[in-house]
Amino acid sequence: MDETKRMGAADTAAAIKRGELSAVEACRRAMDRIAAGDPKLRAFVSVIPESAEKAAAEVDAKVKRGEDPGPLAGVPVALKDNICLAGAETSCASRMLKGFRPPYTATAAARLAAAGAVIVGKTNMDEFAMGSSTENSAFGATRNPWAPDRTPGGSSGGSAAAVAAGFVPLALGSDTGGSIRQPAAFCGVCGLKPTYGRVSRYGLVAFASSLDQIGPIARDARDLALALHVISGRDPMDATSADRPIPEPTAAAKPPENLEGLRIGVPREYFAEGLDAEVERAVRAAIKTLEDMGASASEVSLPHTEYAVATYYVIATAEASSNLARYDGMHFGYRTPREEGLVETCARSRADGFGAEVKRRIMLGTYALSAGYYDAYYLKALKVRSLIRRDFLRAFESVDVIVCPTSPTPPFRLGERIGDPLAMYLSDIFTISCNLAAIPGISIPCGLT
Repeated sequence: MDETKRMGAADTAAAIKRGELSAVEACRRAMDRIAAGDPKLRAFVSVIPESAEKAAAEVDAKVKRGEDPGPLAGVPVALKDNICLAGAETSCASRMLKGFRPPYTATAAARLAAAGAVIVGKTNMDEFAMGSSTENSAFGATRNPWAPDRTPGGSSGGSAAAVAAGFVPLALGSDTGGSIRQPAAFCGVCGLKPTYGRVSRYGLVAFASSLDQIGPIARDARDLALALHVISGRDPMDATSADRPIPEPTAAAKPPENLEGLRIGVPREYFAEGLDAEVERAVRAAIKTLEDMGASASEVSLPHTEYAVATYYVIATAEASSNLARYDGMHFGYRTPREEGLVETCARSRADGFGAEVKRRIMLGTYALSAGYYDAYYLKALKVRSLIRRDFLRAFESVDVIVCPTSPTPPFRLGERIGDPLAMYLSDIFTISCNLAAIPGISIPCGLT
């Protein structure tokens, strides 16, 4: 039996440092698990066994020499396919970038490797991170390890499924409106969207630059804290990264015996019409558990919540329209084989290379930025974004943490919402406000449906 399958990142690193497990063996077992289980789940779009085993061998050599191999020594890690890794295909699950191999590595991935982590492959996602089900992928849909007829969530569904299935103990995703937290919730694992600027975005293929953030997915909070500590910090390659102290992850290593003094806010707007009864029962039971441990809970209001979805889909699509303009069939990526003029080649390449959801969002964003509509849509959305952030700042004057559902529903069936974009967009109604307000958000399992 593969006893490493359920070992977390911290425990795996500790076992390797003690010499109880070799990094090469941990890498090979992860590859075996992927080979055996992934044809059914499709969590990965590519694996890199040669470079992974080479990195693992270097960790083992350091251990043998008595050197410190790093806090993530030998831990097999997966990267969402929009996080660049030099020489490895980074396609964003899109035909537009099929075959693209970046000449550089994302800062977050480089910091993982420097900490001893072994990157084993790239995970499936919604194309260019646009979606909530990992069905908008040129590689096909990823399935939920708990129920293969259901979605793992999105857009980091491959990363969440890989951790939930036990392929790897740790994965990186990206979160623009809930793309780490929602799949973490659907797959029964933990997912963290850091504060905007805490983690460098250098090497992350941009969707919406003022909202995107790289973050970890793991089985428990201790591993999230360990990973966050490794990937955080100022990066000269990203002007938006924050030059702030990085606290040691010691608090997560030993949870407190009681929560006396912790003030929990329960937002009334999140427990309203549209929330699944089973989800509400589980979240309220979790809040009761926290109260039993000594925390106090009180109702708070986030009055501009009703405008969050509309605000997000104006700002995010506007930024996507600008960011994705670089994919023109000329410089890199997909190019139509037809011999036509410059304009025709560009238009045909984009039409053939992008999927339906990406094209839908580009058109929405281009419309919002167009002459005559810029003030009415984009500038107004920016003003509402400020109000949403103000709601949170006001709430945090009286509470320390806000507790709410990650998703209004349990995981839905594959194909159930793919033809109804609005229903799909509403899957993120509880997560997008954190991105708009630039605050951190975490999803932690609190029950099963």
